[in-house]
Amino acid sequence: MSLWSARVSEGLDPAVVEFLRADDGELLPYDCAATVEHATRLCAAGILSAAELAEVEARLSPNANGVVICASDEDVHSAIERHLAEVGRKIHAGRSRNDQVAAALRLYIVDACAEARAAIALLSALLLERATAEDSTLMPGYTHLQRAQPVTLGHHLRAWAAMLERDHARFEPPVGSPLGSGALAGTTLPIPPPEAQIPNSLDAVADRDFALDYLYAAAVLFVHLSRIAEELVLWVTTEFGFARLPQSAATGSSMMPHKLNPDVAELVRGKAGTAIGRLTGLLATVKALPLAYDRDLQEDKPPVFAARKDVAGALAALTVLLADLEFDRDALAAAAADPSLLATDAAEALVAQGIPFRDAYEQIAASVRDGAFEPGTTAAESVAARLPK
Repeated sequence: MSLWSARVSEGLDPAVVEFLRADDGELLPYDCAATVEHATRLCAAGILSAAELAEVEARLSPNANGVVICASDEDVHSAIERHLAEVGRKIHAGRSRNDQVAAALRLYIVDACAEARAAIALLSALLLERATAEDSTLMPGYTHLQRAQPVTLGHHLRAWAAMLERDHARFEPPVGSPLGSGALAGTTLPIPPPEAQIPNSLDAVADRDFALDYLYAAAVLFVHLSRIAEELVLWVTTEFGFARLPQSAATGSSMMPHKLNPDVAELVRGKAGTAIGRLTGLLATVKALPLAYDRDLQEDKPPVFAARKDVAGALAALTVLLADLEFDRDALAAAAADPSLLATDAAEALVAQGIPFRDAYEQIAASVRDGAFEPGTTAAESVAARLPK
C-alpha cells in the first residue's frame, strides 16, 4: 500500500513502484517506537481515545506479533499503518513520513552509537590488558617503516588504544526529536510537542547531519582499525616475525598447504575504503538539496545500515584476533637490539655534555655512515629514560 494513493486516479507503472520502494526494513522497531510516541501525543490531544492508544501500544509492542512488510508496502511506514488496521487510519494525523523517518533513523543511530561504543570499549580494554603484560617487551619503533628508536610493545599497544579512545568519544548519539514538524511546517492540530523537539521544522525534516556524523565516526574508526590491521599484517609475516596468527582468527589457502593468512586484518583494512566511500556518498547526496525534504534522502539509510553491520563485525573479529595473537618476544627483542636504534640517544648524550645538537648529530651520523657507531647505552636503558613509567 502507499499512503498517498488517493491523490492519483491511476496506479504507478510496476517499474516505477520497484524503483521507489524503500529498503528500510531495519528501521521497523524504531519506527514502531516513534509511532507509539506519536500516538501518545495524539491521545493527549483527544484525537485517539485511551482504548485506541492501548491498541497501538499492544500491536506495536516488541513482544507482539510483529509487523510484516509485504511486497505491496511502499516502505516500513506503510506497513505499520496497514498493520494497525482501523486505528491506523487515524495514526498519521499531524505527522508526515518526513518527520516520521527522521525520528526513526535518529533512534536507529542512537542504538548504533551505543553498540559501537560498547564494542570499542571491549577492544580498548583488551589492548590495555595486553599492553600491561608487555610493558617490558622491547621492540623497535618505526618512522617511514624504518627502524627509528626502541620502544616497548606495551607502549605501541597503548597507541592503538589511544586511537580507539577518540573513536569511542566520536560515536555521540543524536539528540532532539523531529516529531511534530509534519511534512515541513508543523500541524494545526493541538498535539503537544515531543520532549526536546527540534525548534525549526524545516531543519528538523531536512537535517541529516546526525547520519553524516555517524558515518564520519565509522569512517575514522575504520581508518584507525586499518592502521592497526596493516601493522598486524606486517608483524605476522616471516620477514618481521613479531607475532603468530591464532587459528581462531586466520584462514588457509585452498592450494598451498603451508599458508595461514591474516584475512581478518586484511578485510578490516579493505573495509576502511568502503566506510570512507559511504560518508562521501551521503555528503554528495545532501550537498545541494533545497529545504525541506527531498526523495534523495531515501539514500541515507543503506549506508548507515551497512556501516552499523561492518562496525560490529570488524570490532568483534579484531577483538578475537588480538585476544589470541601470540607475540614472539625473542624476535621483538632481537630487532630492538639493533644498535642503530640508539643513535639519537648518543647524539643527545653529546648535547648533555655541551656540544651543539647539530654538531652532535653530524658526529654520530658520520660514525653510523662509516660503520663505526657504538652505542653507549642499551635499548632497555634508552626506553627507561624516555618513555613514561
